[in-house]
Amino acid sequence: MRLNRQQRRRRIHLRVRSKIVGTAQRPRLSVYRSNVAIYCQLIDDNAGHTLLATSSMDKSIGKGTKVEQSKEVGKLLAQKALDAQIESVVFDRSGYLYHGRVKALADGAREGGLKF
Repeated sequence: MRLNRQQRRRRIHLRVRSKIVGTAQRPRLSVYRSNVAIYCQLIDDNAGHTLLATSSMDKSIGKGTKVEQSKEVGKLLAQKALDAQIESVVFDRSGYLYHGRVKALADGAREGGLKF
């Protein structure tokens, strides 16, 4: 059976999610990448709540390439997280390759002060 791109990503995502759990002290940084934008959330899986969220659709994110916008989203999320006294997260790439926009978001979050 040959999987298409979405099925393959979904299978990888479910396999990774069985091993990654976010807590209130160390939430899960979940990434969703669409063709137009990139979205990320900090999630407490124990309580089932989203603590923070941001995306490239935010007005404070400037114009530029999608990779540059992703880096800015990572920095913005890190700033919001540090304001909420969250310093450490578990990175969940949601089945996407750690490359391009996903990597830029992670690098931006690290530059902003998050540890993972």
